[in-house]
Amino acid sequence: MNHPLSGVYGASLTPMTPNGQLALGDVARLLDFLAGRGCHGALLLGTTGEGTSFAPDERRVIFTAALGVREKHPNFHLLAGTGTPSLEETIQLTRLAFDLGFNGVVVLPPYYYRKVSDDGLFAWYDQVIRRAVPSEGHFFGYHFPGVSGVGLSLDLLSRLKEAHPKAFAGIKDSSGDPEHATQLGERFGSDLLVLTGSDRLFSHALQHGAGGCITALANLCSPELRQVWQAFLAGDMPAQERAQAILTAKRQVLDRYPPAPPLLKAAISRLHDFPQWAVRPPLMPLSPELAEQAALEFSQAG
Repeated sequence: MNHPLSGVYGASLTPMTPNGQLALGDVARLLDFLAGRGCHGALLLGTTGEGTSFAPDERRVIFTAALGVREKHPNFHLLAGTGTPSLEETIQLTRLAFDLGFNGVVVLPPYYYRKVSDDGLFAWYDQVIRRAVPSEGHFFGYHFPGVSGVGLSLDLLSRLKEAHPKAFAGIKDSSGDPEHATQLGERFGSDLLVLTGSDRLFSHALQHGAGGCITALANLCSPELRQVWQAFLAGDMPAQERAQAILTAKRQVLDRYPPAPPLLKAAISRLHDFPQWAVRPPLMPLSPELAEQAALEFSQAG
């Protein structure tokens, strides 16, 4: 909890116009919305932000547009999703994020070769950190084996932390596995900043040493996430459990309409007066009927 990047983060959506262009004017607007509803920061171009669907030049303009949030919220933390299967491209994107003034990067493993060894993953991550992370930068691994197909073992995390005790700040744990969350706390304690990617497990993760969260549902439910966070800090378990129950109910809605980006873009438009942002293929938008039904379920959940 003492790490400068602890807290509640939104896994930000990426605004797009109906004709598939980037809606750059809406990027800072969305981040301002998240900041005003309790987020300490946001991750740009993660899974929820459809990061792997955008070319490097597009990522540059999205990252640049995000800086506008600091005009109103100078202390809002910005994290960039920079992981690709290409070592050189990942290094270039990571350098770019830090050059622009981002606080940290969240980096998927190279996800095409799914049976590589820890030695191979260590060599890949080690090069990215050595060649792209400045002395004051914070680097987070991204553990999401259900999507990337490549997990980050506890032993690998330990090797990276030993090799880069300052730069290797922590991990975004999107495994959704409560036992893994427990093991992270037992193995690393406060030495590794764990940001859970699971809304359902936020309370559990905090109780086992996590320092915050980065979640898709924060686009709609950051006040409830912040309530869990504040109640945990205050030692108010009843309040923490109440807020967590609301989060769990709303997450159940999200899980009924996968994948998350089309649903969240439809719901945030209907519930918070944002434009109806498009998604990039292979994702497809929800039908108007499903979008209305999902928005209604969100409003009623919890």
